[in-house]
Amino acid sequence: MSKDTVWKRNEVESPCIQICVVHPEERICTGCLRTIDEITGWSKMTPEQRSAIMEELPSRAPKLQKRRGGRNARLKR
Repeated sequence: MSKDTVWKRNEVESPCIQICVVHPEERICTGCLRTIDEITGWSKMTPEQRSAIMEELPSRAPKLQKRRGGRNARLKR
């Protein structure tokens, strides 16, 4: 048995992509789309809990792509 086989664990991998910036309004990481609570609790979650979060992550992406209004919004102020 190789060293890699011994240490390989059957669990859901973290979606972290090492771009750790929390969006100030949405309060989710702009890199992995998890909340701070999900990030800090990840290592203690069951595989089922991790899988449920992983399935939900793609639906969070549009929250970070909202336009703020651009030039038109600034002109209305």
